[in-house]
Amino acid sequence: MGKLTGQTVTLPARGLAVLAVAVALCVSGCTEEGQHTSHPPTSPSAQPSPSGASDRAEHIEGETVSKAPTQVNDGQVLLSVASRKGNAELPLTKEVGVGRLAIQVNCQGEGTIKVSVEPVGLSFPLECVEQEVSSTYNEIILKRSRSEGSVRVEAPSGVRWALTAEQ
Repeated sequence: MGKLTGQTVTLPARGLAVLAVAVALCVSGCTEEGQHTSHPPTSPSAQPSPSGASDRAEHIEGETVSKAPTQVNDGQVLLSVASRKGNAELPLTKEVGVGRLAIQVNCQGEGTIKVSVEPVGLSFPLECVEQEVSSTYNEIILKRSRSEGSVRVEAPSGVRWALTAEQ
């Protein structure tokens, strides 16, 4: 009978921090293009804890919609938007290459926003609440490049949002 062997991967401290954030924010799913991660919305009845800190999975202390989310990976920023309201279709500034494509979104206000990335087929909702900023991080691994792409956001008019797309 054969012997099982494992491969050890060592990540720098920054890599471990990024990995911890990604794991904490994401739940895996699949598309025909590759894998992507998304965090499902929590119930609208979720309330901040008595200590003032929220226990909602989508709430990350210090996040804001007044500036674009900070880049997580060491890649290239394809789109960075802050303090928008309502619907938008925004072109990515560069070609979408092979490998990881990540989208970070923050929102605040009552309602659900839907974010989709074309033509790669990544889409996800984010439940937004009035008193706090809701956040999510989603990524997809692309097997082929695209010469262009765009991010579409469908949002109620009273919801402010910010996002960063990177590769």
